[in-house]
Amino acid sequence: MSQDDIILPSELTLEDGVYLVKLARRAIEEYIKKGIKLEPDRDANKKFLKRGMSFVTIERIVGSNEKELRGCIGFLQPISSLARVVIESAIAAATEDPRFPPLREEELNEIVIEVSILSPPKPVKNPLNEIVIGRHGIIVSRGWNSGTLLPQVPIDYCWDVETFLAEGCLKAGLEPDCWYDPKTKIFVYESKVFYEEKPYGNVKERDLNMEYATKCQ
Repeated sequence: MSQDDIILPSELTLEDGVYLVKLARRAIEEYIKKGIKLEPDRDANKKFLKRGMSFVTIERIVGSNEKELRGCIGFLQPISSLARVVIESAIAAATEDPRFPPLREEELNEIVIEVSILSPPKPVKNPLNEIVIGRHGIIVSRGWNSGTLLPQVPIDYCWDVETFLAEGCLKAGLEPDCWYDPKTKIFVYESKVFYEEKPYGNVKERDLNMEYATKCQ
């Protein structure tokens, strides 16, 4: 598969992000309310027909400004068109995340949806020097164990690179210093992240670099 077959985050505009977040919400609603798996729109922008990688994160609003994770699942390989991958990720995040029970219809007004569009993962040899907080997500892999953390995760918790790597190791089911082991493979990827400000609200793009600078430094 050539790189031309894959849509990159840099190709997406805010208008595209609005469409993808609304597509994710439609997919969740159709599946939960009717048991129907949404099909990609035939008249959608052709860029959404290119293969892509995405994660969909669902958070539930608790209190005035607090959010709690309600589901997060995605694809790290470009297995299908971006539109279909977003649909599949959204449904899986709502119904298949093993950490949570399936989303209920009465929760639809209490959740916000975030869609992350990813670049193809690339291996790194010197993680401490090559990983940039606010830019990279990571995949930690050794043997049958593998885990990923999206680029926004270390910003949400104000982690440094070493903590990010340790948490990535734990996510993969490995010891926290697994990234020292030469048998452990570390990959990085970049993303664009679009999110609802409130349930059914306006969609915006997260500026991860700015968030990290203002929140964590």
